[in-house]
Amino acid sequence: MNSSVSSNTQTILLLTAPLMVGRGEYSSELLSPGEYNRLARILYDNQREPADLLGPDASELLTQFHGIIDSGRLMRLLGRGFLLSQAIERWHARSIWVVSRADPDYPSRLKTRLKDAAPAVFYGCGDAAILESGGLAIVGSRHVDDAIVEYTESIGRLTAEARKTVVSGGARGIDQAAMRGALQAGGRVIGALADSLERLALARDNREFLMNERLVLISAYDPAAGFDIGHAMQRNKIIYALADAALVVSSDYESGGTWAGAIEQLEHLRLVPVYVRSNGDIGKGLKALLGKGALPWPNPSSPEAFAEALSIQVSTARGASGQKELPLTMSNEPAKPFEFVPTIAIQAPKPLLEQVAPPWITPEDKLFAKVREIIREMKMPKTIDEVATDLNVSKSQARQWLQRLVKEGVLQRKQRPLRFFSTSNNQKNLFDT
Repeated sequence: MNSSVSSNTQTILLLTAPLMVGRGEYSSELLSPGEYNRLARILYDNQREPADLLGPDASELLTQFHGIIDSGRLMRLLGRGFLLSQAIERWHARSIWVVSRADPDYPSRLKTRLKDAAPAVFYGCGDAAILESGGLAIVGSRHVDDAIVEYTESIGRLTAEARKTVVSGGARGIDQAAMRGALQAGGRVIGALADSLERLALARDNREFLMNERLVLISAYDPAAGFDIGHAMQRNKIIYALADAALVVSSDYESGGTWAGAIEQLEHLRLVPVYVRSNGDIGKGLKALLGKGALPWPNPSSPEAFAEALSIQVSTARGASGQKELPLTMSNEPAKPFEFVPTIAIQAPKPLLEQVAPPWITPEDKLFAKVREIIREMKMPKTIDEVATDLNVSKSQARQWLQRLVKEGVLQRKQRPLRFFSTSNNQKNLFDT
């Protein structure tokens, strides 16, 4: 991946990233993931992109967020340009790249599977092409005995022999054992970190594998950020989303990040089949996961049997869950070399015709965007019944849309009788005549 930072990504960093370049505290005004998603939807609805917030008509564009995100707050965040340049220079010096959902290089697996839960930006070091390779997510507890560590290393080696990728979290115990086994056997590894990307990217033990394009380290959090339990929990879904299947080697019962991540997959996200270790004393945690729909690991002894275990469909793993089958493939294209460019390249925004709808935009979102456009152009205040008639929809549907537009600040309402008027024209004056 090229280390230049697109203008869209720079804007998203200004709005959402702490930009930790020293000991100073970072801004408490950063947009939360939910706030950024709302901002991104408004930009899309107006056929704009994040970089336009730094363009010549930025002031006019900021009015679109009235009542949703304070424009003063946005301006203060967008004014952190010098801090951003310092951060980018620091990342480049450490061969760390950054990519956002607005970039074409953003991993398609994360966009497709996580949609708006995919990180707005994430940072990485190493060959980004590995992120599209799928493979086996191997997760487990930090504190395990030597026998479990050796077992996990053997799974990592078998994954490498099957020419598949190990995906793990880089933590002590199971994570590092799986990654070590794969790398020592000549395989490829994705380390999805919750903290300390900068430190691990510079670690001597990792440099050879990073330079040989067999290891990529990524994080949704600032490269200098330390450990945070919330970050560790959120990181779990990224590990599963980048894989074709997952193996839980060990887990506490109803506690810890490994348990929480597995339960999230089994009961909510259901992105990939989830296996649990099936040999030896598996403990109460793994037994409970089996009861919630996890599969016993078939202990494949050959690359062919291993590949078969990874090819299982989610619908098979979940029985009659109704989950759609997922394509489980691995790219055979040669990996692109990581290019280090020690300059800050600011790219011009893409022409509107080249923009692609964000992956979280659903048919329902597209319909509502059209409804918003129609209602915004209302020439006269209207009741719910009148809007329902104009749009040929039920009264309840019209009420739902109107209430949503009021929350967005597109409409205001007047009581006695209840009527709605657009804030984009002078309708309000009609109520005073």
